[in-house]
Amino acid sequence: MSDTAARIDARLPIRSDMDLVWLRQHVRQAAALLGFSLVEQTKLVTAASELARNTLVYGGGGELRVARVTEGTAQGLRLTFSDQGPGIADLEQALRDGFTSGDGLGMGLGGARRLVHEFSIDSTPGVGTVVTVTSWAGRTPRPREEMS
Repeated sequence: MSDTAARIDARLPIRSDMDLVWLRQHVRQAAALLGFSLVEQTKLVTAASELARNTLVYGGGGELRVARVTEGTAQGLRLTFSDQGPGIADLEQALRDGFTSGDGLGMGLGGARRLVHEFSIDSTPGVGTVVTVTSWAGRTPRPREEMS
């Protein structure tokens, strides 16, 4: 493993508000190491913060796996949030702007999806949720297609 990968690749617990602080710092530093612009770093850290908060509040805690990814000469970060919480019964509704099952603004999942290049979610009620996002340094986001 290269020195850069060793400083980027990580498994971080999501069990407390302090873990959210460390997680945001790690994601920002990893993105900076890979050459993300300040705006790109901010978008990725914002998405990571929203997803980590969901993992903590709705999933009862879990884990973030951070991995450096490459595609040709492009460098990116893949963030995988996982929990063993109650899961999401209606993913389409949960991704809709304005929907919230708590006291939030309802921008978490849908907002995070708009801030990254790639977004996937797998959730099974009673089993848990896994959300994976990928952002690429210097790459213009693709137009979003609505979920069918």
